[in-house]
Amino acid sequence: MQREIMSKKKSSQVHCLPSGDLMTASTSKRIPEIRLYKTWKGNNRFFCGGRLIFGPDVSSLFLTSFLIGAPALTFCIRMLVWIRRGDPSFNYTVLTSGFILTLLDFMFLLLTSARDPGIIPRNKTSLHLEDGSESSLTQSMEWVNNKTPHLKVPKTKDVFVNGYTIKVKFCDTCLLYRPPRASHCSICNNCVQRFDHHCPWVGQCIARRNYPFFICFISTSTLLCLYVFVFSWINLIRQPGKLWRTMSHDIVSVILIIYTFVAIWFVGGLTIFHFYLMSTNQTTYENFRYRYDKKENPYKRGLLKNVKEVFFAKIPPSQLDLRAMVPEEDDLTIASEYQSEYSSSVRYDSEMGGKLTNRDSPKKLPMRTRNLDNIDISDDYDKSLATRDDIALDLSSHLN
Repeated sequence: MQREIMSKKKSSQVHCLPSGDLMTASTSKRIPEIRLYKTWKGNNRFFCGGRLIFGPDVSSLFLTSFLIGAPALTFCIRMLVWIRRGDPSFNYTVLTSGFILTLLDFMFLLLTSARDPGIIPRNKTSLHLEDGSESSLTQSMEWVNNKTPHLKVPKTKDVFVNGYTIKVKFCDTCLLYRPPRASHCSICNNCVQRFDHHCPWVGQCIARRNYPFFICFISTSTLLCLYVFVFSWINLIRQPGKLWRTMSHDIVSVILIIYTFVAIWFVGGLTIFHFYLMSTNQTTYENFRYRYDKKENPYKRGLLKNVKEVFFAKIPPSQLDLRAMVPEEDDLTIASEYQSEYSSSVRYDSEMGGKLTNRDSPKKLPMRTRNLDNIDISDDYDKSLATRDDIALDLSSHLN
């Protein structure tokens, strides 16, 4: 008897729970877990199980590697031929130096393109959206109805940096206030710390955590071009006979000279420009947008300290643990969550070129509406209609 009473109490307690709690209790232990990089909302490409992170234009690395490797390999082969011919101007030291420069160039290229540049993890929800949830809901509904919403000025905050007031913006995509010097990359679709630019040649953002390697990469590329250019000229000049006749017989050296001469103007100019930015503690983004030469630069600390900040300061650890196991995000459960997610994923982003950014797939039905028994609903609805008709007949009989 007591067991029956206890079982009835337990069953009554279970039935008193809300349906949402029942779903949570029944599914909380069955939520599958996957790696974080598999659920990443940005446009990045991942390799080696999330250990390597690239930009969406990672294929450009093949072109960059070819432009570096092809002339370098050709030069090394030519150098080996000259050494075996017994040319006194060349020896294995020259060959080894060229080979080491090439390896360093590829190493810095990989360190620049295959690491987290300083991505700021995005938020799922935001106080900014919660404060203006009504307006966000209205705007998202206007998008659904093919109406252009009234755009709001991006929300900003004032922060102090070295005694100067800096405005930081709220990112509608990442749902956070960007730290000073951070910006949202429209190609990778991430907010990045100390954003410099997105380099298509390395297929990655250049920012806080890979800027020193980028400087080393372009510097080594410039040195390699100069190295090949100089020793190719030495090879032509040291040969007997007139220069034009020598050039006609050694087409490979002529091609290397022309190629490296053109490359030096581009890579060397880029290197000089970034050394200027480093000496003044600017980024490419700040140089083209803010023009600190017309006003005081709040980050300028002097030449030596600026160089030390780039090359000798400790690189901060990544804020992303892309191999961490996270619960697979289930479908949205209530309409308000659906509208919040929709308004954050489909919006007019004025800083991303005025384009709609819709990264999510079409939403499925909310979980709570999938298991509803439509037959019971229709039966209850028919019963309510019958009851209403009976009441109407009773009222009409009393009136008559």
